[in-house]
Amino acid sequence: MPGPFCSLGERRYLRCPVCEATLLHPECLLPPDAERAVYELHDNQPDDPGYRSFLARLTGPLLSRLPAGARGLDFGCGPGPALAQMMEEAGMEMSLYDPFFYPSESVLSGQYDFITCTEVVEHLYQPAGVFRQLDRLLRPGGWLGVMTCFQTDDARFEHWHYRRDPTHVVFYREATFRRLAEQMGWQLEIPRKDVALFRKRG
Repeated sequence: MPGPFCSLGERRYLRCPVCEATLLHPECLLPPDAERAVYELHDNQPDDPGYRSFLARLTGPLLSRLPAGARGLDFGCGPGPALAQMMEEAGMEMSLYDPFFYPSESVLSGQYDFITCTEVVEHLYQPAGVFRQLDRLLRPGGWLGVMTCFQTDDARFEHWHYRRDPTHVVFYREATFRRLAEQMGWQLEIPRKDVALFRKRG
């Protein structure tokens, strides 16, 4: 079970002794309406070259591992699903899911050749349950692409820009993802900074 890590103002953080993740205490989580209000302030336009370059940190390594015409799910796509558009331009078939902006549960009833989660997993209130859900959504041999800022230095945690976003509630280390891969039976590759690619065995 996670134990106390630190308190910064009104926000209390826990540390998992097994996977080394840092989590915001459940009592400090935003209610759904406040969480959505923060997301609606984001201005991530699908045609923004800078945003596309940022997303290419994941799409580049992932596309090099996918067959032509693979079927994917952009999980937590947000209001402007730029990554899904980029993958479609590369010949992939995409479905969208976001609990606030694309909440259709029907896309969660199938299986996919790959799933993308860009700047998503740091928002998860129940990360273990969501990763199990993603495993069920992946076909054997499928890929899960995750992009999030890895936590590397506890001494910098207080002033870390990533921590200051009120919707960021869980922070992962490379060790966290290695432990996750071990538990789920996935293969893990870290092709570049802040990008993790998991492959489901099969």
